[in-house]
Amino acid sequence: MSATLNYIELPGGDLAKTKAFYEAVFGWVFTDYGPNYTAFAKAEAGMDGGFDSTVSAQTPGALVIFYAEALEATLAKVQKAGGEIVLEIFDFPGGRRFHFKDPAGNELAVWGDAQE
Repeated sequence: MSATLNYIELPGGDLAKTKAFYEAVFGWVFTDYGPNYTAFAKAEAGMDGGFDSTVSAQTPGALVIFYAEALEATLAKVQKAGGEIVLEIFDFPGGRRFHFKDPAGNELAVWGDAQE
């Protein structure tokens, strides 16, 4: 029997700020389940998941990595929405990426193809 990832749950911090950040950067839509939890859908995010404001961000932890065709534009959106750039864009075998922290303190990354 095999298993696949189908849901990810992250610390949420201030849910209003966290939701505004992901709406501004990635266009996600949220469904609230009470005052401490909000969920996002696979349709926008590529995987179902949610943010729980009762859990605090822990470092180190799993690194969730997004893919974006326009890496520089995505970095600019992250900054404009209040994200903190932890690692500027760097090359790695197969592409480029950057790391950021969202308003809840979660460290995530975005990668894109190598520049041509």
